[in-house]
Amino acid sequence: MKIIFLGAPGAGKGTQAEIVSKSLNIPTISTGDMIREALKTGTEMGKKAKAYMEAGDLVPDQVVIGIVKERLALDDCKNGYILDGFPRTIPQAEALDAMGADIDCVIDIEVKDEVIINRMSGRRVCEKCGKTYHTENNPSKIEGVCDACTGALIQRKDDHIDTVKKRLETYHKETEPLKGYYEAQGKLIEVEGKDGKGSIEATHALIMEALNNR
Repeated sequence: MKIIFLGAPGAGKGTQAEIVSKSLNIPTISTGDMIREALKTGTEMGKKAKAYMEAGDLVPDQVVIGIVKERLALDDCKNGYILDGFPRTIPQAEALDAMGADIDCVIDIEVKDEVIINRMSGRRVCEKCGKTYHTENNPSKIEGVCDACTGALIQRKDDHIDTVKKRLETYHKETEPLKGYYEAQGKLIEVEGKDGKGSIEATHALIMEALNNR
């Protein structure tokens, strides 16, 4: 089965993609992983990506699409795969269709913006051991101090509220239109994600139920 996972940053799609990957025994492929692997192995597209990155530029669509095509041609993708983080735009989705990917379904994990903002902006990480906390849902016993190693808890730049809002704005503008694109193809499945009341397991159960009913 060939699956795309959609969802706003912080919606938990990466976690769900990994769980479904294990359940179906197919690889999860993220854009970042693909680019890193292409750079490491020195493929033609990897070399092109490296040139842009060393110049401090964003890797353009045509190169990213080329890397995706190289990755999906590998043996471990013969029985299916999960794409996480690609496509991000309708032109990328059109390019994926043009290369004959023949996607079976698109899982969209729906979580309200205010829930995502609270979830991400409240996250704190120990700068020493990496343990994660949340100011409301999972606070440390002593504010600002890690329970495990007494290291200082910090807020990562990506979790600052202004950064989170900007990322959500970009998602709604560039990526969310993919829902309509795949709905028109009859491939979209919408699943309510964890909202502070549900659980990762409950969301996974909904996804597997939807996939089994396809």
